[in-house]
Amino acid sequence: MATINELAQVIQIVVAPIFMLTGIAGFLNVMSGRLGRIVDRARIMERRVHTIKNPEFLEQSEFELKNLWRRITLINSSIGLCTACALFVCSVVVLLFLGDLLLFDFSRIIMTLFVIALFLLIFALLAFLKEVQLATRTLKMGKEIVEDEST
Repeated sequence: MATINELAQVIQIVVAPIFMLTGIAGFLNVMSGRLGRIVDRARIMERRVHTIKNPEFLEQSEFELKNLWRRITLINSSIGLCTACALFVCSVVVLLFLGDLLLFDFSRIIMTLFVIALFLLIFALLAFLKEVQLATRTLKMGKEIVEDEST
């Protein structure tokens, strides 16, 4: 049975992954908000595409809709990777406690799971970055079209 001091040390060790989980939760919140807005915009564009008669506007709207679906795919990938990362971090926390409780050395497994979690987070951030870049690129193209029409 672990003493209070030993348990306090384990809790101190577990605090870092718990902070990481908090950051991941915030990131997931941001991404799910973006996903909701993208889906809403895609629904509007899908309805609009069916009513547009002008071929030029139809082409622009179809292009935007295609980009929205790319963004949905990227943000979904990022959410999935972040969720997997959070699951690996939770596994690390559980193994830290179990290792102390059972007096078993899970250090290699813990290290491996944590490194995998970090890689998953890296890939989630890269997918998110790509989605933001695609959104920005689409906005810039729309701005250029508006500027061309006004001159």
